[in-house]
Amino acid sequence: MVTRVVNWNVAKRHAPWRELVEMGVDAALLQEAGNCPTDVVDRVDTGPAASWDAHRWNSDWWHGRWPRLFDRWAKVVKLSNRVDVEWFKQVSPIGRVSDDEIAVSGIGTIAAARVAPASAEPFVVVSMYARWLSPHPSTHSKRGTGYSDGSAHRIISDLSAFIGSTDPATHRILAAGDLNTFYGATDDNRLVLAARDRTVFERMNALGLEFLGPQAPEGGLQADPTPPGLPADTRNVPTFYAAGQKPGAAANQLDYVFASRGFHEQVKVRALNSPDEWGSSDHCRILIESQDE
Repeated sequence: MVTRVVNWNVAKRHAPWRELVEMGVDAALLQEAGNCPTDVVDRVDTGPAASWDAHRWNSDWWHGRWPRLFDRWAKVVKLSNRVDVEWFKQVSPIGRVSDDEIAVSGIGTIAAARVAPASAEPFVVVSMYARWLSPHPSTHSKRGTGYSDGSAHRIISDLSAFIGSTDPATHRILAAGDLNTFYGATDDNRLVLAARDRTVFERMNALGLEFLGPQAPEGGLQADPTPPGLPADTRNVPTFYAAGQKPGAAANQLDYVFASRGFHEQVKVRALNSPDEWGSSDHCRILIESQDE
């Protein structure tokens, strides 16, 4: 049996939900999910709100500052009866959690669940969204977009709780999402803080989480020409296009997949990034297939 999972930043749009239910996949790892449209809500299972909604575990410190705490959640979605899904309820970043909980240190950055295929060993899935954080006012920074590596490292800290041994054979983890970072960025890249981006991938590797790309040639189409700020031999595949562009103009990769060492040998990934298969978000879909041993 092959378990098929889709990773997708759906930009809080409704059309991607409709496309998801037509794909015939088993589960989805979504970012910037928003709410499912009512016409397909009976065909998806987003799990309990406590698995993704930080309003459930945060205090009311944010009242009076914003109308809501956040509304672009990471979610794990069940899409078929070929798998069972057990969602982890989010709690504040405490030191010890129950079996059905995950301690979360960022708002809207992570959702996790245990996926159990009918005829294979279960594995943990993590949807990751490294949302942008603004620099502190005291910095007088000109980086209006802020930085994403802070969110990424919070995500890594949270998912590292599922790694209880230095032996990677003791865990089965699939983590994917929009990290808003450039893999392999050179120091002259003007869009990111390259040295800080590198620490995200280095830390994932240190935890025994193998980088699966997607990377060319099997993982999707590459941008032509190579975007500035990447090495000439980059294998990155574009997964995002900017406002005002179309999929054919996509240049940069922001979305990535990781799997625990050993388990990663069963996993194949591909960015559905050609113009005719892109989908209705500014990020393309990433198809992840786990082959039972």
